[in-house]
Amino acid sequence: MVSQNMASFKSRQEYRRNIELEEARKAGLVPAEVDKNGKEINPHIPKYVSDTPWYIKTDEGPSLEHQRKPESNVNGKKKSQYASGAKVIQALKYRKGACTNCGSMKHDAKSCIERPRKVGAKWNDKHIAPDEIVETLGHLTYDEKRDRWNGYNPSSYAHVIKRYELQQEARKKYLKEERIKKLEDRDVHHDDDTRVDEAKVDESKQTDFAKVEKRVRTTGGGSTGTVRNLRIREDTAKYLRNLDVNSAHYDPKSRSMRENPNPDADPNEQFYAGFNVWRNTGQALEFNQMNMHALEAFERGQDVHMQAAPSQAEFLYKNYKKIKERLTTQTNCTVLEKYGNAASGEELPKELLLGQSERVVEYDRAGRIIKGEEEAVPRSKYAEGVINNNHTCVWGSWWKGHRWGYKCCKQFMRNSYCTGAAGVEAAEAAVHLMEP
Repeated sequence: MVSQNMASFKSRQEYRRNIELEEARKAGLVPAEVDKNGKEINPHIPKYVSDTPWYIKTDEGPSLEHQRKPESNVNGKKKSQYASGAKVIQALKYRKGACTNCGSMKHDAKSCIERPRKVGAKWNDKHIAPDEIVETLGHLTYDEKRDRWNGYNPSSYAHVIKRYELQQEARKKYLKEERIKKLEDRDVHHDDDTRVDEAKVDESKQTDFAKVEKRVRTTGGGSTGTVRNLRIREDTAKYLRNLDVNSAHYDPKSRSMRENPNPDADPNEQFYAGFNVWRNTGQALEFNQMNMHALEAFERGQDVHMQAAPSQAEFLYKNYKKIKERLTTQTNCTVLEKYGNAASGEELPKELLLGQSERVVEYDRAGRIIKGEEEAVPRSKYAEGVINNNHTCVWGSWWKGHRWGYKCCKQFMRNSYCTGAAGVEAAEAAVHLMEP
């Protein structure tokens, strides 16, 4: 260690001489340095690149071999795969010098990785472990030694893929046969001469068209799962149902359209009537009614609260509905017994029930509204179009000299009275007088 430090030590004169030599090489006054292969070393290469690292042992002078890709072997190929752990010899009896635990010759009992046996292979000559290949990895690089897929053959996984494909084919065949049986049974009951539509049978091939493979968050930390996409790609987008600018508003962030895009169309032919229709039907309507009942009962003095005791509120609402239904039935029975039932039991057609709309707007030839009213357009919370003090334009319609004003009289003072054309002429004359 001392001799190595003494060899690397340089005096002040030697250090200065090396610096002058490097400057001369950079200036081209001295020939460039040459490595062991006769290649010139560029003197402008930084020192931290040209110097050999400490962990590479070399006594051949300056070189850039540590920066180049290693050359291939004599055979033309570099051995990058190894058969570590392969079984070569299977002995039948214990051999002298082998592992006393498993009987392998490639390691001793201290390095054995098998489970310690109650009676080792040295004493019972049973279950002798085969000898393994112990590779010498001196020719491999740092990354090749630690390559976890070294020696892996991708073709060995082909049987797994083939087995999965066979399972899928058998599953599709089974589903197709089941659908054919169901269609045949249904057709036999209706008509014996009808045939199974081939298009319906081919739908079994499209049963998994909506599958989407993605990561699904689970309690175990996440695993790949199958999620079905419920959206049908053939559906028309909501914002394409009515291209009128003044039609129902579409929110692109939430992809929602609350109002009906075609309110004047036939309700029986409408496929989409807006989200507000869902809010007034089903459980949403029932929840709103239960909430209103709880509020009204609280105002009348009952100790009920929808958020504090929802079960109690629901129980009271159900009792209220039962009592109301019983009273309504009694009233109807009393009226029918007294006056009779003159109404027919036939149901009205849907054209009369759903084909009407109370929204009626009539216009004259000039475009003015005669009857009804248009749908209100949402406006800003600030007052717009307010004209006062005899002005004909609103404040902010005129901009000059980084100041806002009125365009009609070109005044910059807000809430001032309009002076009209005379005020504009007077302002221009004042500007001309101020000019030098």
